[in-house]
Amino acid sequence: MIRTATPADIPVIHALVRDLAAYEKALDEARATEEHLHEALFGERPAAYAHIAQDDASGEAVGFALWFLNFSTWRGVHGIYLEDLYVRPEARGGGHGKALLTELARICVARGYGRLEWSVLDWNAPAIDFYRSLGAEPMAEWTTHRLAGEALLSLGGQHLDGGNP
Repeated sequence: MIRTATPADIPVIHALVRDLAAYEKALDEARATEEHLHEALFGERPAAYAHIAQDDASGEAVGFALWFLNFSTWRGVHGIYLEDLYVRPEARGGGHGKALLTELARICVARGYGRLEWSVLDWNAPAIDFYRSLGAEPMAEWTTHRLAGEALLSLGGQHLDGGNP
């Protein structure tokens, strides 16, 4: 069963985010707190949305999808960017990941959004194979770039030590 997350789901979403970060060998980079997630998902101006995959028998949350809207200037319409998709290892193979992606695709179609996209680590062969089985295609010729930490602060006019450039 897939359902929209509620504020009561924040502890489990936080735990699943940390599980995902550990799986991706980057737990030390996962700094979001439950408070951060609550504000992002349920604050005055939500910046993201989440869906929960529940085990039908136990009702336990076994996975989640966290996403936000993007916009295509070429198409002139929104799309969904899937930030995180994670299903606990013991629940994999039960259709939860496909159900989460199916729900996001349904939202795209219902709202007239032009695309559903996400990134996947190049070493995560099981995820890549799964996504391809659903018809997803890698974006050839596109490379993700990121400004963060000192580089972001420097370009934005400050350094980590609080001083100006």
